[in-house]
Amino acid sequence: MIKNFLNIGSKKPSAAIFMSGSGSNAEKLLDSIRDEEIAPWKAALIFTDASLKSRAAEIARNYRIPLVELDILEFYRQRGETKVSLATENGRRIREEWTQEMRKIIGPFKVDFGILAGFVPLTNITSDFPCLNVHPGDLTVEDGGRRIYVGLHTIPVETAIMRGCSFLRSSVIIAQTYTGKGGEMDSGPILGISTPVKIDLQGKSIEELELAYKNRSIQKPPGGYKDILVDLAKKNQENLKINGDWTVFPPAVKDFASGKFAQDEMGSLVYLTDDGWKKIKTVEYGISSKIPVYV
Repeated sequence: MIKNFLNIGSKKPSAAIFMSGSGSNAEKLLDSIRDEEIAPWKAALIFTDASLKSRAAEIARNYRIPLVELDILEFYRQRGETKVSLATENGRRIREEWTQEMRKIIGPFKVDFGILAGFVPLTNITSDFPCLNVHPGDLTVEDGGRRIYVGLHTIPVETAIMRGCSFLRSSVIIAQTYTGKGGEMDSGPILGISTPVKIDLQGKSIEELELAYKNRSIQKPPGGYKDILVDLAKKNQENLKINGDWTVFPPAVKDFASGKFAQDEMGSLVYLTDDGWKKIKTVEYGISSKIPVYV
């Protein structure tokens, strides 16, 4: 028994695009369907949690898509918190309240799936419909059954650098619901990975980077660490976005919207090939290639 992630019959699925920042991933996704006569999905709305900082309004206007805004920082401030965080019980309660408000305002759009295109806040909107996210690390790499390159922000890239990897990959996953601080969100099915993107150490030695890591305080300071490892990770992550995210995200979303991903009776990921449904680990997407990685 094959169970598709989208159970919508023959209609074209509609997606909510969630974004917090520059929206470059959102633009690449929208460009990928803009010139197609028969696109496999349509954008129902753009949602942003950062009305003042993001380019959501500009992108929504340029692509003629409805804009929905719910500023998360202001939402927290109105409830007595000075910062957005899941570290406290009250912070987690406010996050659920914010998510409930989000549900109310996007409900009328009848969304079939979500696309997390540089969306910062963790949210359990992922329990309402499938939400696809692009992640700056190869989530197929495991150690003892545990995914190695997990985590937020630059952590996956830093981990790859410190492990001596020569390249990075972006992964497209179905984001999971979270509890606590949200470590489970990277545990979902891996729909796609990009082809390898070379790591550039920019003349830094592993010894220098290890020293920077060892000199870090146990408690991350406000605003994060400020050292050569973070700087290097940010530069490599930006390169990964251009050569990894933009390669894997648009075609993986198209395949998902076209109904090419599903689960079998055991919950394993399967992919619709020319020879029918096949059990896979993921699909490797290149600029002009698409290669299923079989289990």
